[in-house]
This record gives sequence, structure tokens and C-alpha cells, in this order.
Amino acid sequence: METGQGAARAGYRLEYFEELGSTNDEAVSRIASGDPGRLWIVADRQTRGRGRLGRVWSSPSGNFFGSLVLIEPCARAVAPQLGFVAGVALADALRGLLGGDRRLALKWPNDALYDGAKLSGLLLESSGGANSPFGCVIGFGVNCETHPDDTPYPATSLNAIGARVGRDAVFMALSDALAMWLDFWARGDNFAYIRRAWLDVAGGLDAPAEVQRNGNVTKGVFRGIDAQGRMLLERLDGNMETIEAGDLSFAPPNFG
Repeated sequence: METGQGAARAGYRLEYFEELGSTNDEAVSRIASGDPGRLWIVADRQTRGRGRLGRVWSSPSGNFFGSLVLIEPCARAVAPQLGFVAGVALADALRGLLGGDRRLALKWPNDALYDGAKLSGLLLESSGGANSPFGCVIGFGVNCETHPDDTPYPATSLNAIGARVGRDAVFMALSDALAMWLDFWARGDNFAYIRRAWLDVAGGLDAPAEVQRNGNVTKGVFRGIDAQGRMLLERLDGNMETIEAGDLSFAPPNFG
């Protein structure tokens, strides 16, 4: 396994492991130990893989599990934008591998879906205190060969949709795409460009939707994201609500 040529030229490095508890956990430890960043941590399998909101991420061999360490990538206040940069890069890489197939789309904030079924997830974390470098970790899990069947929402894999694309090809394409989109983002100075790119690959725009937050459900129509990346939900009463965090789903499904 190796990074793409563009990523390698930009100074991105790779450390590969047969097994880790979590690539994100290993990446966070590298920040604490003073790693200079632009380091990919990739594992064949994880024993404690996790996704957003502390959910377990099924991590069998054959799928892709990798985390990128970035040191001082931007001001702390704009670090959440990295999730959208990473989502756009992931969609760019996967669509390229799938011949531009627009059934591949993003669900806010950055899950990759194919025909409405979850193909990939992303976990963004940060580390570092007032007296230590600010570090960010972008973790990816892509279902290449297999996908779980016991999830709250439908899931799929590249193999299940008939794409003979392995994890090595996914990583090469993703590492190149993320290096490129991080440059476009320009440490947060060009989020408007990232926002436009995100909306171009967004699933469920103008579709009926509901958002779950702290056990409460808000229904409406998904209208995209604002200039800060927050979800715009037009409620059933016609008012627009701006949402920073929550679980978004569509009914009926309408992606691509």
C-alpha cells in the first residue's frame, strides 16, 4: 500500500499496520508525541473502530481504515470545516473510481452514500492544549469488500454494488484527492469554494428530511448548508432552522 503520487510529492507519509485498536487513536497519540503531521495511519483491521457519536464501526479485513494527522492545519475556530473538505475529497475519489457515477453522494455532514446506502464514514477529532501544537485527525472507513447488516440505516460496499475496487486503490485516490482539496481550502480562507463543491455532491437536497437530536425529531425539507457548514432545514411551519449537529435522514430517500 502506498499514497498517491500527488500526495507523496506534497510530503504526505504513510505508516501501515496489520492491526490497531483504532487508527484515530493511534493518530492522536502521534500528535502527543510530536509528529510533524501529514502522516497517514492505515490498518488492515481495527479492534476498536468507532464512528461519530461513539458508535462502533465494523472493521473487518478487506475494507479501508485510515486516519490523517495534520498539525496546525488552520485556526482552531475553523477546524470543523475540515470535515467538509474531507467529505468532498472522499466523494471526488470515489466518484473517480466509479466512473463519475452520481449515485455516489454525501449526506450531511460527510457520510458517503451509494443509492442512499452508507458506503463510508468519517470521524474528525482534534488534540493539543494551549501549550502544545494544535493537531487534527481525519479518520475514514470505507466499505470495500464487505458491509454490516445490523445498522440503523442501509449500508453497502464497493463489492456489493459491483465495483471491483480494492482498498489500495481507494487509498491512493483518497490520499491524492485530500491533498488537493486541502490546498484548495487554503487553511479556511476558501471555504466558499468547498461549500459549492460539497453542495454539488450533496444527497437529498430539497427532499423531505428529519433530524434527530437528543431524542427529539424535527421534520422538514433539507435545503443545504450555510456559509459555516451548518445544516439548513426548512421546518414544516415554513421557518428555516440552522442545525449544527444531529442525525439527518430522508423520507422517502432521495439521493444523487
